[in-house]
This record gives sequence, C-alpha cells and structure tokens, in this order.
Amino acid sequence: MTIRITALAVTVIAVTAGLVISPLATAQVDRIVDPNWTTPRTADGQPDLQGLWGNKTITPMERPGSAEGRAFLTDEEIAANNRQRVQSMKAQDDAPAQRTEAGANVGGYGSYWLDSGESVLSTGQTSLIVDPPDGRAPIKAWALEAKAYSLAHESDHYRYLSLLDRCVSRGVPGSMLPAGYNNTHRIVQTPDHIVLQHEMVHELRVIPLSDHAHIDDRIGLWMGDARAHWDGDVLVVETKNFHNRGWMATSYAGARLKGIPTSTAMDVVERYERVSETTIMWTVTVEDPNVYTQPWTISMPLTAEPDYVIYEYACHEGNYAIPNILAGARMADAVASQAAP
Repeated sequence: MTIRITALAVTVIAVTAGLVISPLATAQVDRIVDPNWTTPRTADGQPDLQGLWGNKTITPMERPGSAEGRAFLTDEEIAANNRQRVQSMKAQDDAPAQRTEAGANVGGYGSYWLDSGESVLSTGQTSLIVDPPDGRAPIKAWALEAKAYSLAHESDHYRYLSLLDRCVSRGVPGSMLPAGYNNTHRIVQTPDHIVLQHEMVHELRVIPLSDHAHIDDRIGLWMGDARAHWDGDVLVVETKNFHNRGWMATSYAGARLKGIPTSTAMDVVERYERVSETTIMWTVTVEDPNVYTQPWTISMPLTAEPDYVIYEYACHEGNYAIPNILAGARMADAVASQAAP
C-alpha cells in the first residue's frame, strides 16, 4: 500500500572545510572495492550480478550548499553523519504518539513508517549526482517551471499528481532512485536477457542482451526500450524511446528532480559493475537536450541484501487515493466559494 507523504525530512550532510578532493573514480572505488575479489560467472560464462541489491541512503540527490566544492566526506564525517541519523531516528520514535488530523500527514511521525536508510553512501559522496562536478542537475528553466506548475496544481487534475501516487511507473532511471521505502532491486540473468525487478511499484524490466535496433522512434514507453551488452565485466544498458508523460523522479527523495518531465529525446545509459561480493557500482548518465543543458550522471553502490524479502506491492488497492484526493480538493473549492463575499 502507498502512503502518500506531503513532506519528507531530508538529511543534509554537514561538512567542514579542509577536505582534499580525490578523483571521483578512485575515491568511490577505494572505499568499497575488494582487491582480492574475482567476479563469479553464471553457467554460460557471464559475470554474475544476480541477487537482491539495495540502495537506501541518506545521501542527498544533489550536493547541498554546505558541501559546495566538496565531492566527498572524510571517514570521520561519514561516521558522524551516520551517528547523527541514528540519534535523530531514535528521538523521533521516542516522541509521544501524534493524533492524526484532517489534512495532516497520515503516516510519517515515526521512522518505522519508512525505510530510507540510516547511513550515507559507503563511497562518502556528498551527492548522488557526480557529474557535473558541482553535483547539481543541469535543468533547463522551462522544465523547472513545468515541475513547479504540476506540484502547485496536483489537486486540480490527476495528470498533475506524481506518477508514484498514481501507481503508474517510476520510469528509467527513476525506478532505481532511492525513495522513502521499497529500495530493493532483484537482478536475474539468462543467457540472452537481464531481468530487473524493482520493489517499488512492482516494475519489471526484461532487457535483451542484443544489438538489435531499438523500436520505431514514434513509439514512446514509460520505461523506454532497452538493450544490454557486456563491456568486459561491466553490464551496459542503453534505454531510448521514452514519451513526454513521465517524470525523472516521483518522490521527495528526488529533491529538485521530482516532477521534472521526460521527453522523447531522452537517452539513458546505465553501467552495473560488481566490485566485491556485496557491492555493485551503478552509474547512470542521462542525456536529454530538451530538458537539460548537458548530460549528467548519478553513481552509487548497490549493496547485497540476501536475506531481504520482496513482498507484493499492492498500490492503494482499488485506486481509491486519487479519486479521494481530487474529491477532497473539489469539496475545499466549494467551501471556499461559499465563503467568498
């Protein structure tokens, strides 16, 4: 069941001056790589990426102002941020229970309602976005304006509501982005396909390992049309054929990216590289000249969760939430109209 949260507290990484910034690839890999690791193989000889992999984190999507010019935290800063997060969650859970009121948050006063993580990324990044170097998405002005309009009018029509609220799709790469809960992904391999099962919105991507041409450019899909190939031991997935009805991010964890529209020109390239028994580095580059001033990249580790259980994702059974949201807004409009002089 989806819990619709109207405000989400985002942990801001507090950093101090004086950190020497390492090159991106080195700083990321050095903290998580196993130098003695040998990539296992499937029965047909492919690198084995199979299993359950999670990416919940308190690292923000974009670099906060407090970390301007700093791509990484020190080990001491990582530990301090993680301690602060645990203490904050405990204080939240120890606080007195709150009575739900009409129009207020219906399920977010305790940390147990969510599962958004207790730590920053093990790489020590100050943001999920690693390129451009400032850690900020290069969004065009019109796209920010379109997003602002949608979020300001979400109770006017269902098309302005988040696609996550509507249980339609989180899209690509949105289906891989961390959210408030349901942050686990299953990878299954066959000799000629890669299958990605995303816990949130129970989305499934069945991706051919093939160099066959993509479908006709006139066909646009929520999740696009994907093709995969191996670059050494790295799985590369390229996805095209999107339409213009999607959002780049659908939850508040996406920060400024929530509500940013997709376009038919979007091209997404993902790379999955297993660097240890418990870690896959996932890197995705988004290119969409209609929406962004330049290509931009997210990179983050996926952590093995072999004991995790993915249950059925039943998204607000019967689709009651959307009609109720819109009906409540129309009632508010009627009350306001009657009160008008």
